[in-house]
Amino acid sequence: MAIRTVPQSPPRSVPGRVDDGQRPLSAVVLAAGEGTRMRSARPKPLHRLCGRPMVLHVLDALAGIDVSRVVVVVGHRAEWVTKTLVEHAPPGMAIEFVEQVEQRGTGDAMAVALTGLPDDEADDESDVVVLPGDTPLLRPATLSTLVARHRASDAAATLLTAEVDRPAGYGRVVRGRNGDVARVVEHGDATDEELAVREVNTSIYCFRRSVLAPSLRRLRPSNAQGEYYLTDVVAVLSEAGHKVGSVVVDDTMEVAGVNDRAQLAIAEAELRDRINEGWMRRGVTMWDPERTYVDAEARLGTDVVLLPGVIVQGACVIDDHAEIGPNVHLVDTTVGEGATVTTSVCRRAVIGRDARVGPFTVLEEGSEVVPGAAVGGRGWVSGV
Repeated sequence: MAIRTVPQSPPRSVPGRVDDGQRPLSAVVLAAGEGTRMRSARPKPLHRLCGRPMVLHVLDALAGIDVSRVVVVVGHRAEWVTKTLVEHAPPGMAIEFVEQVEQRGTGDAMAVALTGLPDDEADDESDVVVLPGDTPLLRPATLSTLVARHRASDAAATLLTAEVDRPAGYGRVVRGRNGDVARVVEHGDATDEELAVREVNTSIYCFRRSVLAPSLRRLRPSNAQGEYYLTDVVAVLSEAGHKVGSVVVDDTMEVAGVNDRAQLAIAEAELRDRINEGWMRRGVTMWDPERTYVDAEARLGTDVVLLPGVIVQGACVIDDHAEIGPNVHLVDTTVGEGATVTTSVCRRAVIGRDARVGPFTVLEEGSEVVPGAAVGGRGWVSGV
């Protein structure tokens, strides 16, 4: 696949972003995997959380730090993934795509990714943030902290790690006598002593670019999976005398990967809680947040009231003082200021200011209720 660039408008200022005038920062998102445990024709990075493909939530987190470019490594159904990101990438983000034709591990994927970064920065003291495309709960502030600690310590690499009670399946973080990270051992290759370690690798890193490519060339597929592990770069750097640090994440939910439908549902629930809390703090009333579902792309005004059983799906817009519910399903629908919608389904419709819809009403795609009109489901319609 040829490298493609998505030109975007200049990035807007984001509170908390890393922009300290230091060396350049780029990012790599590893999104080439098939995700066989999802048991789906859809590529894993494109499975939706709160109405938005999973990998786009990862790019949203990167939008909160000052990255000059983002390289996305694609593989399975590469054209589908690329098309989605071209159409929906966050504003102000320049994305390039490279294809990992043969799935030979994360180390190989990283080597492929470096071909998407400009050669004239290879010898500079630039940094590269690396993260998987299946960590949709990662917050920008956490990435910002990782980069800041990496730069402050002048490390060759800094890992984002987590301390968990049940580390089965995760790569264990093994430290040297000086307290720095000496290596990461994958679960299938760990000894009994290493399996007892509770600090695990999250597959999120910040590397000094000048040492990354030479380290990747030293990787060998001598492990249980016969793959090139990006985690082996840690040992290569440590053995060469470079400093490898770590940042332990406070909230382990942030770094939870999504590998199957059950984990997808857990991540969805966490993200919906965040979305609901955010809207309530901005002036939206939810009678029962646990029974209120608002997608990530929805926009709600001040003093909007959402009653139990409301689903706001897609790019809905609900203006100030509107009241929705109970038991309403809106899809890509605009609701005007002061309007009410009760026990109804509305798909790609427009509901005017102070209009009343419901109960028991279905507005099909393209329907428009004029301001002040009333549409009911018991045989009466006025002003459609």
